[in-house]
Amino acid sequence: MLSLIVFLPLAAALALVLLPRLSDAAARWSWVAVATVDLALVVVVWWQYETPAEGQLAFEQRAEWIPGVNSSYHIGVDGLSLPLIAMTAVIFVACAVYALRETDRPRLQAALFLFLQSVSMGLFVSADLILFFVFFDLSIVAMYFVIAGWGHGDAARSALKFFLYTFLGSLALLVGFIGLYIAADPHTFDMVELSEQTPLAGSSPAGGLVLAAILIGLAVKTPTVPFHTWLPPAHTDAPAVGSAVLAGVLLKMGTYGFVRIAMPMLPDAWRAWAWVIIVVGIVSVIYGALVALAQTDLKRMIAYTSVNHMGYIALAVGAAGLVAGDTAEARSIAVTGAVTQMVSHGLITGALFLLAGVLHDRAGSYDMDAYGGLAAPAPRFAALFALGAFASLGLPGFSGFIAEFQIFTGSIAAAPVTTIAVVGILITAALFLRALQRIFTGQTRGQSTGFGDLHPAELWSVGSLLLLSVLIGVFPRPLLDVIEPASEVLIDLVGR
Repeated sequence: MLSLIVFLPLAAALALVLLPRLSDAAARWSWVAVATVDLALVVVVWWQYETPAEGQLAFEQRAEWIPGVNSSYHIGVDGLSLPLIAMTAVIFVACAVYALRETDRPRLQAALFLFLQSVSMGLFVSADLILFFVFFDLSIVAMYFVIAGWGHGDAARSALKFFLYTFLGSLALLVGFIGLYIAADPHTFDMVELSEQTPLAGSSPAGGLVLAAILIGLAVKTPTVPFHTWLPPAHTDAPAVGSAVLAGVLLKMGTYGFVRIAMPMLPDAWRAWAWVIIVVGIVSVIYGALVALAQTDLKRMIAYTSVNHMGYIALAVGAAGLVAGDTAEARSIAVTGAVTQMVSHGLITGALFLLAGVLHDRAGSYDMDAYGGLAAPAPRFAALFALGAFASLGLPGFSGFIAEFQIFTGSIAAAPVTTIAVVGILITAALFLRALQRIFTGQTRGQSTGFGDLHPAELWSVGSLLLLSVLIGVFPRPLLDVIEPASEVLIDLVGR
């Protein structure tokens, strides 16, 4: 089943490339159909999912791949990966629906996004480091072509900057993976075996160096301060669907690597570096919020809030490394909050970037000062943007509240100094309220005059993402039932 979920979009992408006479409309609807079928398969997996025993994965599949280095096609899911697979499937369906009105090479765009969906799904189910690395690098290549091919403004420069930064990060990641392979006995790239072995346990200098390489690679992709500078231009110049996938899915590849690779495979080094990771998280939270507050460009503002929200995740996983006798429950809550935040941020920020794309499509500008009183000519757009803004600042009733409440509860219980990061929530609230005031209130003026409201495709794509955020905010138990057992296992592994 998992292999079908991973490779169905890739097969469809190849078919679209090999059928040049396919009409644009057929290509667009094919993208929607394949993404919807993939989502249905993920729903079936979720329905049949049972929490696996410690050290095992559900729906596990293994086949020999590169036996010389003990690397295999090994895939499976647990409570850390299943929510991200579901979120990925939902975001790609939303993007496919949003792109139904696309007129710029829709067949190639559909093929590229289906390829990117396969790569993303493959990464989140990988249980082998080489397989993970292959999907990690392919995601960089695919997103480069998305930005360079369908972006605007200085798209070529932004795409190149994105590629160079994240590719350099992936090389650091590869060095770390090789370090783990060399230290393992027997040598292996299997993630389950490496989590059991903890090959660099008790080797402080070597373990610290390998963790540093892995952390740099993942931090660039996340991104956290100071590795975030590629993010604002990439988002600003990317097409709306590209920004939604970049923020919603690709950034999670970095944070997912923290909980899937760095923490369980290098527990000693993670505990030793925990305070460094916490400080990076706090700085990312406050710096991202302050810089977002200073923006007049809506898309850059949303991009910097991603730095802020990814900082919450770094803060939580860092706090999970502060092992003490009475903090296990708190650290488990923090990890649960971090994984919930990955899902929540994907849904909410994906929706906000799609809405920002509507601004650019209608008026060619992200400048908030160019608009005013937009709620009058575009009430549906205003209502959904307000929902997205309130969800992003973590109000109760939205998924962001569930995530951030757990992150701060767990982190502050483990390390009271992390209370400092709460300031980030206040700044985020201020910047979103100011954006709402600038764009939607007052007399209709500037680019708002004659602004067309959301089309059905835009309404359904954005609305579905925000509806899921509300459902998780009101009924979080089905999601938490999947995440919590995996978080407890992870805390046990870090505490060894």
